[in-house]
Amino acid sequence: MKSLHDKKKGIAIVYDDIFLISGARTPFGRLAGTLGSVSPTDLGIFASRAALKKSGLDAAEIDQAIIANIGQSSSDAYFLPRHISLFSGVPQTVPSLMVQRICGSGFETIITGAEQITLGKAAAVLCTGAESMSLSPTVSFGNRMGYQLGRINFKDMLWESLNDTAAGFPMGYTAENIAKKHAITRQEVDVFAKRSFDTAIAARDKGFFDDEIATINSMVFEAEGLVPRKVRLPRGVVDFRTDEGIRATDLQKLAKLGPVFGKEGVQTAGNSSSIVDGAASVVIGDKSIAESLKMKALTKVVASSTSALDPKLMGLGPVPAIRLLLGISGLSLDEIGLIEINEAFGAQFIGCERELGFDREIANVNGGAIAIGHPLGATGLRLSLTISREMNLRKVKYGIASACIGGGQGTAVLFENVNI
Repeated sequence: MKSLHDKKKGIAIVYDDIFLISGARTPFGRLAGTLGSVSPTDLGIFASRAALKKSGLDAAEIDQAIIANIGQSSSDAYFLPRHISLFSGVPQTVPSLMVQRICGSGFETIITGAEQITLGKAAAVLCTGAESMSLSPTVSFGNRMGYQLGRINFKDMLWESLNDTAAGFPMGYTAENIAKKHAITRQEVDVFAKRSFDTAIAARDKGFFDDEIATINSMVFEAEGLVPRKVRLPRGVVDFRTDEGIRATDLQKLAKLGPVFGKEGVQTAGNSSSIVDGAASVVIGDKSIAESLKMKALTKVVASSTSALDPKLMGLGPVPAIRLLLGISGLSLDEIGLIEINEAFGAQFIGCERELGFDREIANVNGGAIAIGHPLGATGLRLSLTISREMNLRKVKYGIASACIGGGQGTAVLFENVNI
């Protein structure tokens, strides 16, 4: 194990023999769509159960459950990590933990789990992220203390999750700042957005997501000694497994959309990440766990890094994080065969692309968040699972998954294909 902390570069660590065994995710449902009434806890249970089944590891063998969720969007959200763990079959005596690094939280479940294994506090960890953006509440802070006549103050927590008050504007404006910094045009952003939709459609049509997405139905989750949880999908919906944001588009349609963040802006609803509901989960373990299973682990979790920067340029977070990751691992960018950078905004991705200098042909090859969606707590796990699977299909040795993080951070994880 090798680690570092540098006040200017960030924090990073190289792990010894930590493996991503397997994983699964729910379909990602559009805002107020098919999954709109399903709580994040239930979404997390669906994903966790599917991940455990695919891993070949019995839930009784899990030593810790590390769970991510950003927006508390159900009345029992305080208990979300514990309830996901229990209803996934993990023993009652096994502890669970919530982690939160906004858009990097899915990665953080893997990072925290790997560190727990490194410390000898676990051999196998269930890592799950869940988000219901549709159920994000409207709240009145301070209502318990009363309010002045006619001055009831309500906040839309979905909007607030996108609004960085420290930067002084919603996060979409940070993408506009990047567009100005790198002279990125509206047409360039739309071209990239079309690529996201096109590659996601191609991946879906060739069945790439079939081995990743767990089928969801109305059902009752049960666990011994606990009150059952009932999940109801809209009437008539059976065997739901569709990413609802993926759709065909063209440059003419994209060009007709007005800018969202300023009259001269490049970001629109069509070239920014989709607001969706969903969950993703992976199982990680040490070498003894990986060798005990009949199936081979997908990848080795080699290293991770987290960096921070000016909140006004938060979308460039992957740049220092990936540079730090390469530095601590001793690899060069030329040795990286696949890259996943979360598409929070089209201009944000292009800015990272220009500063890092990687070939777009190896990046987000199965589409990204512009098409598939960005359920905050689940995204890092989806990226990790997707790149690990694609690395095996392409027989690529090294891959990096990364995301910018609201408030001005970036996280990156290095994976190694152990099957070539």
